[in-house]
Amino acid sequence: MPDRPSAGDESTLLRWMRLEIGRINDGIVSERKRLSGLLSEERPSSVTKGGSEYGFDRDTLHRLEQALPGELQRRLRLPILFYFDSTVPDSLFLADEAAMQALQSLGEISPLRRMQGGRLWIAKPLVYAIMNRYPTTMQVVMG
Repeated sequence: MPDRPSAGDESTLLRWMRLEIGRINDGIVSERKRLSGLLSEERPSSVTKGGSEYGFDRDTLHRLEQALPGELQRRLRLPILFYFDSTVPDSLFLADEAAMQALQSLGEISPLRRMQGGRLWIAKPLVYAIMNRYPTTMQVVMG
């Protein structure tokens, strides 16, 4: 069939990649909630883009509550989202000022770091180490 696109056609590959990335991102929380609000819930949770429940670890939320100033607790929305950009394979970026300030308050990143162009790039190994220390409160979004 001459009018059928080939599997190697760039537009076909891009459409397929968008579908797969969408499936991967189904587990991302669709409504990020304030830390202060999550702490008031009996079972702190939100809903993912795919419609599933996403539960937050209560102990981790309490650790954040004890470590972060009250003003930041009211501004910080969870989970903190790190974004993957295929053009920068060794780093992820934050696009949330409150998240950056929270990570600085927690001592996870230097207080001298600043966002540039609305982004703060952080090396993948550091991001994964932070995610391990604060389970359920951070996610990686595929771009």
